[in-house]
Amino acid sequence: MQLIKNQMPDISLRNAIALAKAPLAFDMPIVLTSSQEDDLQGPSAESLQHVLPKHFAERVKRVGVVNAWADPHSKKAVETTRRSQLIVSAVTTDICLVFPAISAVEDGYEVQAVLDASGSSSEIREETSRRRMDRAGVWLTSTNTTIAELVQDWSSAEGQKQMPLMMADVARHPVD
Repeated sequence: MQLIKNQMPDISLRNAIALAKAPLAFDMPIVLTSSQEDDLQGPSAESLQHVLPKHFAERVKRVGVVNAWADPHSKKAVETTRRSQLIVSAVTTDICLVFPAISAVEDGYEVQAVLDASGSSSEIREETSRRRMDRAGVWLTSTNTTIAELVQDWSSAEGQKQMPLMMADVARHPVD
């Protein structure tokens, strides 16, 4: 999280947590990956571990491969879900998100990159990564839009589960 400077890191983390909680209501597969946990990046956020303990225990630990899509274990974990639509976020938009998102699109996946659950160390890095993903066919979106798109109907059982999440975790940010 120390690498995020283009927005408040706690907002990015809050959105990442909300994004992690949403698929649980829909029984959607979740794939977590990390890179160099014992090095520069450090361990994944403890709050993410609490929200997704099973998924966290099963995370793919990359040892330095920048593009998670180029890591055979990460790619296989996604392929095993048998899903063609992916919702992705990463600690850094300009490294950990841009490359796998574009690579997955090149392999025929529909990819939604959740930008407010990601971040970069500078505004120019964030903006150039967003432009690059957009040009490559990655759908750029936000946490609240992603959750609303999954819900479709707030009066449904899933919608009722997601409404408190939206109000507590997403709608309360002081900054966009």
